[in-house]
Amino acid sequence: MNNNLLFDFSVNKENKNIHIKREFDADLELVWKAWTTAELLDRWWGPKPWRAETKTMDFREGGFWHYAMVGPEGEKHWSKASYITIEKEKSFTAKDGFCDENGTMDPAFPQNLWENNFIPKENKVQVDMILTFDTLADLEKIIEMGFKEGMTMGLEQLDELLSTLKK
Repeated sequence: MNNNLLFDFSVNKENKNIHIKREFDADLELVWKAWTTAELLDRWWGPKPWRAETKTMDFREGGFWHYAMVGPEGEKHWSKASYITIEKEKSFTAKDGFCDENGTMDPAFPQNLWENNFIPKENKVQVDMILTFDTLADLEKIIEMGFKEGMTMGLEQLDELLSTLKK
């Protein structure tokens, strides 16, 4: 990992959110594509040895990304992100949570509002992510499930992917 790239992970219990700021050494178009294209998401999303496998990707307002996290033994945990707003190469918001393989949300697990903002900086891009939860208990449950560690690994895999995709 390039140690010169910003990585800031903070939890605000009062506002029931997680705020992640992460820089990537690539141009805006490429970083946006890596976050919004199933073929690329499947190559970096999630912590090794797990991998993402997209079932449906419809990246538009009102569309969704339905995918499984596939474990080393082939077990699958399904998730779905329903897109609310999209401003090309600037930001998107989605309601995100665990579901079944048909896309029915699982109320036993927390859902959150996920906001991503893409900020060009010289020859890098900073992605600001804010995940807001309905309750403090939901926020704490996600953290206990290893969200920070898993997200950190995924973002490092995104670094590797971007370095191979750059022209």
